[in-house]
Amino acid sequence: MGKGFEDLEAYQEARVLRQRVYRLTKLLPREERFILFPQMRKAALSVTNCIAEGHGSRSYRHNISYLYRSRGSVCELQDDFNTCEDEAYFKKEHLDDIREQAEKVLKLINGYIAYLKGRLDTQKHQEAS
Repeated sequence: MGKGFEDLEAYQEARVLRQRVYRLTKLLPREERFILFPQMRKAALSVTNCIAEGHGSRSYRHNISYLYRSRGSVCELQDDFNTCEDEAYFKKEHLDDIREQAEKVLKLINGYIAYLKGRLDTQKHQEAS
């Protein structure tokens, strides 16, 4: 039996990122309770949800599509971290570590996409033979 999505390093690191984002949002000022707070949590949840949903899809192509959505949500979070810094909710040095985590997740997702594209190409060649 194949590995589940929870065994994927990309998912494991995305889960860490999600947990860290949830903790960070608890420190946002009250005026962000209905704007940035839910936006960041939704994006963080989307990162892990899309990895999981893609893994459960029926094809490499569908999985890759979900991974692109996951990657987009990480980029959205990176912009949210910039907003937190720009609005002086947190100092840059307080956000550096979570930004590094986001970069790590992006690299892992990109690597997973590259792996799946390779599998897709192999599948196409085998079908053509």
